[in-house]
Amino acid sequence: MIEVFKTDVNTSEAAKRLMLQIHENFKDYQANFDLEDCDHILRIQCHNGLVCALAIIELLKKNGFHAEVLPDDFMPKASPAMYFSSLIRTILPD
Repeated sequence: MIEVFKTDVNTSEAAKRLMLQIHENFKDYQANFDLEDCDHILRIQCHNGLVCALAIIELLKKNGFHAEVLPDDFMPKASPAMYFSSLIRTILPD
């Protein structure tokens, strides 16, 4: 699984320090920053399950930075009710 965060990390030194801490604390995580992106993106991939977003947000917070999960672009432009209806039809065919 991959989780993407918007951050306020703006230097490569801080990004390197945070990536080291992430890799030390979460052995299954692979982290990288894209500081060129306007949202100063932090991407974390976990090879053995889910990424614990709250733990990552707390780690950045303890280091004086802010992070928030960026929502997936998974939701189509249709209304949530239409999306849910089509999902149910996919899972439970006639």
